[in-house]
Order: sequence, then structure tokens, then C-alpha cells
Amino acid sequence: MMNHKKNTIAVVFAGGKSSRMGKDKALLPFSDHTSLAEYQYRRLSKLFDKVYISAKSDKFDFDVNIIVDCYEDSSPLVALISIFETLDVNEIFVLSVDAPFVGEEIIKKLYAEAKEDSVAIVAESNHGLEPLCGIYRRTILKKAKEALSLNRHRLVSLLNEVGGQKIKIDDTESFMNLNHPFEYEEAMIRI
Repeated sequence: MMNHKKNTIAVVFAGGKSSRMGKDKALLPFSDHTSLAEYQYRRLSKLFDKVYISAKSDKFDFDVNIIVDCYEDSSPLVALISIFETLDVNEIFVLSVDAPFVGEEIIKKLYAEAKEDSVAIVAESNHGLEPLCGIYRRTILKKAKEALSLNRHRLVSLLNEVGGQKIKIDDTESFMNLNHPFEYEEAMIRI
């Protein structure tokens, strides 16, 4: 368990279309788990008090708390808004289902360097901003809804608008995303 504070909540984002993978990557087998979603859920459950999965529907074959998107559109922005409209919490940690190598050290660093007045605290790797690896606070909700009403779904744009705190992480390997079949195959060799 991480010692940063009590009642910590993590949400795995698993509602994407997986168009580049050709099938739902959240449901691909990973490590000794039936799916990548279950792998992420189980490992984050060791670090956080409560873990949810954000998705368009309950498509999972294991017992998990699901937050279903409240809007037709499909994007991480919609997921973020849906989470804060569903849960009565002030802060969440989010991680993309397809980033299985983001470890406890990175998560601890984000919490350790988070400023009290930041609306969002996200990792920044050598690839750039990693908006699906970060801490989001309820204070972002108003601006997120405004962005949605203007059909501006990019989280990076929202983070730039609200002045999200960026935490530099020099470990590029941890941010390997499993978007294509060859990346999934590489990840299966790494685990």
C-alpha cells in the first residue's frame, strides 16, 4: 500500500476503440491474467484503496467496479467527466489499460511531487505528456465539461488550458503503450 494518503482511488481507462490493435486490447490475455484489464486492476489494487475500470460497458470476466461513460462520445475526456460525475471523490489516479509497465515508483513520484493547488498532475516522458498517467482533481470538472461542449476531446489541450502540473519521468520504457499487435507481442516477451 502506498503511504501518501488514505482513501486513494485509481481508475483504469479501458474504453478505447482499439482500432490499431484490431481487437479490444483491454481483453487481450496478459501475464498470468485473462486480460490486460484484469492485470492492471490486480496490480493497482495492491497500491490503492479502491480501483475502478472506466469503460463503455461491463465487458470483463472478473469481479470489478465499472464506471460506465455517461456520454455517447468516446474519449478519455468523456471518461474523466463520467468518473467525477459518478464518484463523490476529490482526487483520482488514472492509468491507461495499455500501459502495463508504469510501476509503483512512477506513481509514488507523481504523488510525492504533486502540489496542493494543482488541478492535474501528469507524467511527462521523453515522448511528451502522458495524460493517462496522472492524478486528476475534481476542480478540473468545470473546464472538462466546457471542452466537451466545444467538442474538444484532447486531454493534452485541457491540461495546457488549466495549467496541469507536469512531472518529468526519465524512464521512457515504462510508457510503452500497446496500440499495435507488434507492441503487444513485445510486451508479452518483457513480462
